[in-house]
Amino acid sequence: MEVKSEEFVNLKIHTQYSICEGAIKIDDLADYCKINKIKSLGLADSYNLCGALEFAEKISKVGTQPIIGTQINIKYESLIGKVALYATSEVGYKNLTSLSSKSYLRNESNLDPHCTIEEIIENSDDLILLTGNFNNFFGKLFYANKLKQIEKIITKLNSAFENRMYIEIQRHKENLEKNFENYLLQISSLFDLPIIASQEVYYLDPKMAEAHDALICIGEKQFIDDKNRFRYSNQHYLKNDQELKELFKDLPEALINNYNFPIRFNFKPKKSKPILPYIASSKDSSIETELSNQATKGLNERLENFIFTKNKKKSTKEIEKTYKDRLFHELNIINSMDYSSYFLIVSDYIKWAKNNSIPVGPGRGSGAGSLVAYCLYITDLDPIEFDLIFERFLNPDRISMPDFDIDFCEEQRDKVFEYLKSRYKDGVAHIITFGKLKARMALRDVGRVIGLPYGYVDKICKMVPFDPSRPLTLQESIDREPRFKDEIKKNKKIKKLIELSLKLEGLNRNMATHAAGVVIAGDKLAEQFPLYIDQSSNLTLPSTQYDMYSSENAGLVKFDLLGLKTLTVIDKTLKRLKSKKIEIDISQINLEDEKVYQLLSTGETTGLFQLESTGMRESIKQMKPNKFDDIIALVALYRPGPMSNIPVYNDCKNGLKTPDYIHPTLEKILKPTYGIIIYQEQVMQIAQTLAGFTAAEADILRRAMGKKKKAELDKQKERFINGAINNGIKKDVANFVFTKIEPFAQYGFNKSHAAAYALIAYQTAFLKTYYKEDFIAATMSTELTNTSKLREFVEELKRLSISIVRPSINKCFAEFKSEKNKIFYGLGGVKNVGFEAISNIVKERENNGIFKSLNDFINRVDAKDVNKLQLEGLVKSGAFDEFTEDRNKFLNSIPKIIQKIKNINDDKLNNQTNLFNINSDEENFDFIKVKEWSKKELLFEEFKSLGFYISDHPLNEYKETFNDLNIISFKSFLVNNNNEDLVAGTIMSIQEKKSAKGTPFAIIKFSDYEGDFELFLFSEILTLNRDKIKESESFVLTLQKDRLNNSSHNRINVKKILSLDDMINKPYSKVTIELKENCNIGELKELLNDKGSTEINLVLNSNNKRVLYSLQNARKFDFNHLKTIKSKEYVKKITV
Repeated sequence: MEVKSEEFVNLKIHTQYSICEGAIKIDDLADYCKINKIKSLGLADSYNLCGALEFAEKISKVGTQPIIGTQINIKYESLIGKVALYATSEVGYKNLTSLSSKSYLRNESNLDPHCTIEEIIENSDDLILLTGNFNNFFGKLFYANKLKQIEKIITKLNSAFENRMYIEIQRHKENLEKNFENYLLQISSLFDLPIIASQEVYYLDPKMAEAHDALICIGEKQFIDDKNRFRYSNQHYLKNDQELKELFKDLPEALINNYNFPIRFNFKPKKSKPILPYIASSKDSSIETELSNQATKGLNERLENFIFTKNKKKSTKEIEKTYKDRLFHELNIINSMDYSSYFLIVSDYIKWAKNNSIPVGPGRGSGAGSLVAYCLYITDLDPIEFDLIFERFLNPDRISMPDFDIDFCEEQRDKVFEYLKSRYKDGVAHIITFGKLKARMALRDVGRVIGLPYGYVDKICKMVPFDPSRPLTLQESIDREPRFKDEIKKNKKIKKLIELSLKLEGLNRNMATHAAGVVIAGDKLAEQFPLYIDQSSNLTLPSTQYDMYSSENAGLVKFDLLGLKTLTVIDKTLKRLKSKKIEIDISQINLEDEKVYQLLSTGETTGLFQLESTGMRESIKQMKPNKFDDIIALVALYRPGPMSNIPVYNDCKNGLKTPDYIHPTLEKILKPTYGIIIYQEQVMQIAQTLAGFTAAEADILRRAMGKKKKAELDKQKERFINGAINNGIKKDVANFVFTKIEPFAQYGFNKSHAAAYALIAYQTAFLKTYYKEDFIAATMSTELTNTSKLREFVEELKRLSISIVRPSINKCFAEFKSEKNKIFYGLGGVKNVGFEAISNIVKERENNGIFKSLNDFINRVDAKDVNKLQLEGLVKSGAFDEFTEDRNKFLNSIPKIIQKIKNINDDKLNNQTNLFNINSDEENFDFIKVKEWSKKELLFEEFKSLGFYISDHPLNEYKETFNDLNIISFKSFLVNNNNEDLVAGTIMSIQEKKSAKGTPFAIIKFSDYEGDFELFLFSEILTLNRDKIKESESFVLTLQKDRLNNSSHNRINVKKILSLDDMINKPYSKVTIELKENCNIGELKELLNDKGSTEINLVLNSNNKRVLYSLQNARKFDFNHLKTIKSKEYVKKITV
């Protein structure tokens, strides 16, 4: 056989898409190929083609021929193992895709993805098969001593694959390799099959071997030190040509077949134009006609129902012309770009959702700028009313796929996926995503496999700042955090932990699903694109094996069906109101309601969509909004960059400043936003008005300004100035205007998106204004697992003087329920309480009456609805306080209670009457006797179950002491004139971050008996106190006010932090106790019996005389003594 090139071809590259097996990133592989001038390379990821398109694209770009394959499991009898398959042509790749999809879609949930031998044979055209190593399919059969079966299977496969099957010889210095190699050479002779040399390549650099071993253990959930596990040798790196020729020099045939392997391939997966299914209502009508018909019909409905009633100043004929001209303009662009079917598909599933009472958002992103979308009921915002521009969404001069991001009610979105499945059958799928070994995850996984204690690893992980908006790599965290270096010095295992984690960081950790994104692409998607299904999930649809980037390159069109919790809140609120005979059409509410704007102007925006952050509350309070445009502007402005314009907007709006319109011709465009360019659409309008740009050209200018590419920007600037000159504007004026609008364009916001989200924000504000109890109860019911949000709402209820009924097994429900000025706590919001289980318990109570006693509860509940963790949560929250207020004895009796419930359930199941059955009418239960919790212990356990305090506050018992020590509330500190004061607070949550310079700081939420407050702990104070600041611990803070430059506001600094326990347990230096007549000196002597360091003075009042005694020896006297002695009737006063 003639040899094309005597270069060894690595056929079996395992990239990071071989999950927890391959440790090669394709970008690094491409760099390697470029540097080493590699001619050909074969992909053979295990069980998937996830990286096929990315591999083909990036490897070919550097001049290397990509060979596309994968390893697929074959199931034979009870045995499953891999073979490698490679696609030589487009037909072969379709077969490979089909097999890869089948391995997941036709699979039992408890087995690895696999195909049968028959399926491999049926799809064998233009595929090459390699038999694999001792650990793969044939190797497993060999070591199971199934030699006859091997020969039978090889006969079948050889007949199907003809000359496209190779016996694979691998040499990695692994124990079982040699025996298997000898057998394979016999099989080669017996069947006259060619042998080929190959290596399983899992990583690029030999130094990666140890880290790769850790990666394998992560995937297999094993420990590195486990002596019984299989270990790869250290020979699985990407060896060079000379090493491999030397390794196989005794098998020249295997080398020659390897050299010639690339000759057999003339295919690689390529990028594709968008692929959409054909949609039309009848065979006679084209898709363009169908779109036009539906859009025209929708426009007529919108005109009659909405548009004419809002525009009474203009004639209906004039309005109709404006809208029809815009509609036909958009239709021409959509049809010319072949996107008609896209609009019809989106419209179809949105109409279905609305017809089936599934809440849909009014729009999102630039799609809200389309009148066609409005007429097809894709969006609910009139783009002409809000000055939204279609070309911002779809521009014939900037070819890019349109993208409708649609929000659905979070709890009902799955119904839309089920509809898509029924509508498009096998032509629809989700998009795969990959969980990464990010800094913290890498540390956790590696820490586990090298055997470090969980608590220790958790402590190390928390040194990596958690900031999703600005995530740091592990190396960046080590460079910024000195504690890493301290831990490395203390413990050699930590050094190893960090070394391995740094090598594995960024690799794929697991497959997951982009739950919001779907692709729709005609029939039999699984034959055109590789699909994956997660058998452990309950998703309706399979997923593509391609991620979002590769899916788009492959021509798959993505549709985003996002779940928006706020729509669920609105829906729940409306349903609650409907049950009270209050009917509201939320789409028809008045957008100029004064009461709504009065609420917004107070800044009390907890629970309002987009408007509830601390900074947003301050901004909206200063703005004093009185029209819908103000909310749109605020949604657009409240981001890094444009945020600095909020004070300018507010001052101009409130008459404190005069707006600057840059140029008289721009006043009409900028007047609604007081001279500030807030929206990208305004940049486009300026270009159209001043320089004569078309809408499409204006969008190109807007994009160029945003991207800041100098060459394109210079070209656009010249075009802008020339256009302005043609419109009679002087050159220097045109140049001035361009330089003024350029900075705004870089962070200008999409008005279409801002308007849509402002509408949802307004709807929530409307509901809170008029139906606050129902709205807050609905909101809290959607946040059952989010304790920090529930805590915020409990604080909000206090502010609004709405009482909250504490958790109660007889009064409360699974969700939060409301009455006038009252909300019942949702038991599903108690930690460890399952929603379905507590719903069943509540249902029993509603059907058969309240639980009269614990015995009654035990007799009536179903055993499947109670477990230890659930009852513990309910007890700690106080849900059973009406049965006994001693929560500790109830807690310790839970195993006994559960056993009794189980026994009664078993007896009912067996139709037996237990002579020893508990009498439901008996109120007393035989609790296990234990010491009752102190107030502090009770509140600590309550905090653990709820995430905050509801029955009392831990600081309340110290109020008198705080008065004595001049410790005040945070609210009092804010309003008094003191620059420095002592403030007490209990920690509710801690969030540690890093500044831009890398110094640590923490945002700590405290609580006192008047409410919550947030403080920053900066580096020095944080470092000194890091070990003692924990949630639910109480502290006395020394706070200082610093006046900010040019501001009426103060910055609050924490100067000192002292544990309340330390302060309370700290002995007083001197105490004077004033006693009434007839005091119990004997009891007092007993109470002051312990020696200590406090000087004690006693003042006795007798016969109108005051006598002062000083005790000879110092005694022990702390807060507990103070509290106990102060409570005695004969004590008149204590001075410390």
